Amino acid sequence: MSTSPAARQPGSPTPAAGRLPGQQRDLGAPGHSFVLTLSCADRRGIVWSVSGLLAEAGCSIVDSQQFGDASTGQFFMRVHVRREIGPIPLGELEAVVEPLAREFGMTWQLHDTAVPDRLVVMVSQQGHCLNDLLFRARSGTLPATIAAVVSNHPDFRDLAEWHGVPFHHIPVTADTKPQAEDALREVLTEYRADTIVLARYMQVLSDRLCREHEGRIINIHHSLLPSFKGARPYAQAYDRGVKVIGATAHYVTAELDEGPIIEQDFVRVDHSHDPADLAARGRDLEALALARAVTWHSEHRVLRYGVKTVVFT
Repeated sequence: MSTSPAARQPGSPTPAAGRLPGQQRDLGAPGHSFVLTLSCADRRGIVWSVSGLLAEAGCSIVDSQQFGDASTGQFFMRVHVRREIGPIPLGELEAVVEPLAREFGMTWQLHDTAVPDRLVVMVSQQGHCLNDLLFRARSGTLPATIAAVVSNHPDFRDLAEWHGVPFHHIPVTADTKPQAEDALREVLTEYRADTIVLARYMQVLSDRLCREHEGRIINIHHSLLPSFKGARPYAQAYDRGVKVIGATAHYVTAELDEGPIIEQDFVRVDHSHDPADLAARGRDLEALALARAVTWHSEHRVLRYGVKTVVFT
């Protein structure tokens, strides 16, 4: 990934690509394929202008999606293009796009698809989401590289290292939280992390860390929130006789569990499902919803929009 989901400035450094042992996904050669995402005030001629500019730059459109929000007058677009007359450096194509983006007042990003998103995955003592992401990355079905795993417990060191992924144990207590986050920052810098994935990481991140990585932290939680907060949420749900359970993947903000939603999933349940059944089904939903959210984020399909998102799937 060449930029974060926040509004970008041309000329920012591009993280180096990485690849897990055994990862098979073919991302193509650098400079051949790009994804442009943009948002701006809706007006006539945006699609025509963007497609014409990219055609003049020697690019053909592989896929294009757009959405105009009638309630706000905002326009959103994602266009995947292939360079047909030889590779072009990312910065050179950015320079082509910039005047048009300035004319339309666009918030925009351009990504070279040959540069995969680099993830640092954080986990505590529930490993189902971590295990799912590690398998998807290793098998090539996750369009990203898991650069490292960080945990406040040592439980999943063997799992991470079996997949060839470095593991960092950073204990956290109420008294050592600032020092733990400083250690986390060192890991993020060392591995050139683009995105932080909270795969059932049971610690609240500080407001400062959330601001530093705005739009680049993805969390998963059960969709029973806010009704059943705290310990044993599925037992609480069972006691109340819920009829659906689910999971929500969202961007992390300083407002706990209130960030823009990327993906949700649910399944119907009934009186015959005990708390263990609910928890098992919930774990499956959490892994699936998080994997979809990370995939769409890494493929630059998610455009943040205030407290909401536009997701081109």
